[in-house]
Amino acid sequence: MSKGLDIPVFDFDSVLASVSPAAAIERVRDGFACFARGEWSMPSKVYLQSPPYGDFRAMPALGNDVAILKWVTSFPDNPKEGRPVVYGTVLASDARTGEPRALIDGRAVTALRTGAAAAVASAALARKDARTAGIVGCGLHGRWAGLCLKASGFADGVCADSDPSAAERLASELGWRTGTTTEALGCDVVTLVTPGHEPVVTATDLRPGVHINALGADGPGKAEMDIDAVVACEVFCDEWNQAGHGGELTGAVEAGRLEREDVQDLGTVLIGAATGRSSDSAVTLFDSTGLAIQDLAIVLAVLEDT
Repeated sequence: MSKGLDIPVFDFDSVLASVSPAAAIERVRDGFACFARGEWSMPSKVYLQSPPYGDFRAMPALGNDVAILKWVTSFPDNPKEGRPVVYGTVLASDARTGEPRALIDGRAVTALRTGAAAAVASAALARKDARTAGIVGCGLHGRWAGLCLKASGFADGVCADSDPSAAERLASELGWRTGTTTEALGCDVVTLVTPGHEPVVTATDLRPGVHINALGADGPGKAEMDIDAVVACEVFCDEWNQAGHGGELTGAVEAGRLEREDVQDLGTVLIGAATGRSSDSAVTLFDSTGLAIQDLAIVLAVLEDT
């Protein structure tokens, strides 16, 4: 038997210790821009269904001489048995030789990049005078969305969750307050991080000037907003090929009420190739399905910290 490779392994805590919310925001912003300029590559995410329990996802990307493959899960009923919804592992390899470089906890990478994407989108798409942030759904990803939004300047916010203790824990950590979903929806920036089994936002909930990050509907059949609410917004997404068939926009697309020309990719806004918000009174929506290039951005930060 040949001797195996000595590959560094980064667990959940070591990933979160090595990449701060501020660093994650900077890295993910750069990752979106690199992808929009064609400097990084990313095939579409592959879903492997495991009915009726959940699904597995394979997510590859390449950039800055590093290639990754993230193998990650979404099993929504796991918390009932004390398990996390998301498990995952990222394999990072040298893109010049194929040599494995590290195994990295995918749950931590996913939490960091999901939270960072909300902050990046809010900075690009929210009104310049936006000051308050509402979080609807205060689990792991809601927590990191809150931490990243606070790191980007949102000192005041509302945390709402069907589990009051989850909202209280996050509000205490952020120095925000707890409130109802309606109160969270009344903030300048609203971040939805629910399981996506049923909409929590309707068209009547929308107010002029609000920006919404929809993070929970990350696969087919999920939605946090009803179709009327989606089409009432100026719509942006992380990447059309994923968002058009497996995210918040899917229902509107399938109903023939939203087309490709109605949607701008966030990366094109960041590099100045698209205009972004049209006015202070517009309602903007960022649909985040989760991209491997975002994971790559965090992985690069972890590797460079070692």
